[in-house]
Amino acid sequence: MKITQQLVKEFQLKENQVINTLQLIDEGNTIPFIARYRKEMTGGLSDEVLRDLYDRLTYIRNLEARKEEVIRLIEEQGKLTEELKKEILEATVLQKIEDLYRPFKQKRRTRATVAKEKGLEPLAELIIRQDIVEGTIEELAKPFINEELEVMSVEDALNGAKDIVAEYISDNAEYREKIRELNLNKGVINSSAVDTEEKTVYEMYYDFSEGVNKIANHRILAVNRGEKEKILKVKLLSPDEEIILYLTKQVITNSKAVTTYLLQETIEDAYKRLIAPSVEREIRNILTERAEEEAIKVFGKNTKPLLLIAPVKNVRILAIDPSFRTGCKIAVLDETGKLLHYTTIYPNAPQNKVEEAKKVMKELIFQYDIDIIPIGNGTASRETEFIVAEMLKEIEKTVYYTIVSEAGASVYSASKLASEEYPDIDVSIRGAISIGRRLQDPLAELVKIDPKSIGVGQYQHDLNQGKLGETLKNVVEDCVNSVGVDLNTATPSLLQYVAGISASVAKNIVQFREENGKFSNREQIKKVKRLGAKVFEQCAGFLRISDGNNPLDNTAVHPESYKTTMKLIKKLGYSQEDIKKGELRNIEDRVLQNAKEKCNKLEEQLKELAEEFEVGLPTLKDIIEEIKKPGRDPREEMPKPIFRSDVLKMEDLKLDMIMGGTVRNVVDFGAFVDIGVKQDGLVHISELTNRFVKNPMDVISVGDEVQVKIIGLDVERGKISLSMKQV
Repeated sequence: MKITQQLVKEFQLKENQVINTLQLIDEGNTIPFIARYRKEMTGGLSDEVLRDLYDRLTYIRNLEARKEEVIRLIEEQGKLTEELKKEILEATVLQKIEDLYRPFKQKRRTRATVAKEKGLEPLAELIIRQDIVEGTIEELAKPFINEELEVMSVEDALNGAKDIVAEYISDNAEYREKIRELNLNKGVINSSAVDTEEKTVYEMYYDFSEGVNKIANHRILAVNRGEKEKILKVKLLSPDEEIILYLTKQVITNSKAVTTYLLQETIEDAYKRLIAPSVEREIRNILTERAEEEAIKVFGKNTKPLLLIAPVKNVRILAIDPSFRTGCKIAVLDETGKLLHYTTIYPNAPQNKVEEAKKVMKELIFQYDIDIIPIGNGTASRETEFIVAEMLKEIEKTVYYTIVSEAGASVYSASKLASEEYPDIDVSIRGAISIGRRLQDPLAELVKIDPKSIGVGQYQHDLNQGKLGETLKNVVEDCVNSVGVDLNTATPSLLQYVAGISASVAKNIVQFREENGKFSNREQIKKVKRLGAKVFEQCAGFLRISDGNNPLDNTAVHPESYKTTMKLIKKLGYSQEDIKKGELRNIEDRVLQNAKEKCNKLEEQLKELAEEFEVGLPTLKDIIEEIKKPGRDPREEMPKPIFRSDVLKMEDLKLDMIMGGTVRNVVDFGAFVDIGVKQDGLVHISELTNRFVKNPMDVISVGDEVQVKIIGLDVERGKISLSMKQV
């Protein structure tokens, strides 16, 4: 209940929403299944909120487990007090628990442990107590001289005692928490160049300082990378004087004690030698974790719209993977993505066989009735685009081209999966096939690639790879399940992202399909090896059969709701055949016509039907939306790629020119927009809109089609500055 109450407070949810969600999670239900089919229990929580709730639940449970472990470890030492136990149990962050455990943690051999072995702990306690006001500190230390223990002098005794006191001060949880707080509020991150003469991308950080409480996340990742590459030296400038003053007030309780001056020296030693280096690491880690967390969120948010780009269906493709020396690889695909033909042309340097390349493309366009030419956006992309645009002007057939992101295509081409799909085809041709299929069905193609290789974020190689991988896997999973998967055409790489389906079960489904022919209904997947009742429950609603014997199998209606759906259809005077024919588009009108008392309040009638069929209102609404448009693809509502027949060069651009473009990447400081020239332009965060923008993702997403004004041009450096204000 304690965890439940904490989550209720943090997420501002109702108690029953949290209780039910935790129960569903603990029963082994997947997030996509809970979000789609258990809305009554969760109060309609989105997959995003559910994942945040799940992550927070995991953190709190790990926190509680660590509390129990720390209490046990301290208790085993016989040092656990009720007060300490209470402090540990009330801790809300892991750092606090570790601070409290620090004095009891098994340490490597330190100066303090050596001093304790020499019998100097009682002297240290005398110094800490500060209750001796007469005599001298030397007189206190004399009794502890012991040649056998190598305490040869008063100085040796005092130095050893100071080491013990310094460690005691350093291990104090309250002091550390305050010092951490002071650094977070008043500390400064400073970076400088290892070699000021060297020209690098980090020049703006050669003499850089910014407050810990103000520094932007992308700057943290930048200085971290510069430090890792040994180009920058980075340090934390702490408010040392204020910290030492704070420690003095906390530690020195009797200024008249003979130990006072010694304590002051010890405080400074404890801070500079033990606390400061440790806290600097902690602050840097806090900043890095915060920056990584934000960068991972950016990756996730950018990846989602990229995966959900509208597919371009029923078109024949001539896909080009551009290059210079090794030539442009061409793959011709039919409407289903089947490879019809492949070849290589050499229109770019050093061969420059432009006319020959044009001739080959023209022949392929007419031979295979090509509709669109997708061109990869990598090396030689714009040079190839220019030649394609010229060629299209020379033919009497309407064909368009478009630029397609080829991020990760080379990774896929050389992968085990690609070699299994195209064992007899050269690696370089596989890249062209992938580019073409990304246009026809972006989601089905991009799931074959490690999401980290899609390239829509910042500093991906510097981030926690485990966390990044898990976040992006969740994003892909949510996208796949929101679209649905055709059970009779999906590859194992797509099926494994369906809720409840593992990689091995995905392979078993495809194997079963190959051995037994197409699935004609969802029930048949129960015969697949290792696909039990729980897996069926989780995955069934996300699998589609477009030409099966039950039209509901081509919707997101879950089999558990089939009986309710058929009762609804029958009551409203429809048949199964009507669903297949798409006759239920105006089903809401029929609901109102069927009402006992004629009225125009649809919501009231739906509530009555929900009660009659003993089903939740959200589920009933979902059923109605699905049977209205069986086989509906939610991606159809997303922006389509921009198709072109002509090309622009940097030299064609002019200041104040208004242009259309596609958002390729969104980062902390703005968005990169493809406006049809070689270099994407940058819309700085300050140029996104006339109002203040804290996060670019609040106003723009990858894949958005936008109107931009050119406000800055640097042809030599290939830089374009754009604005979306007043366009």
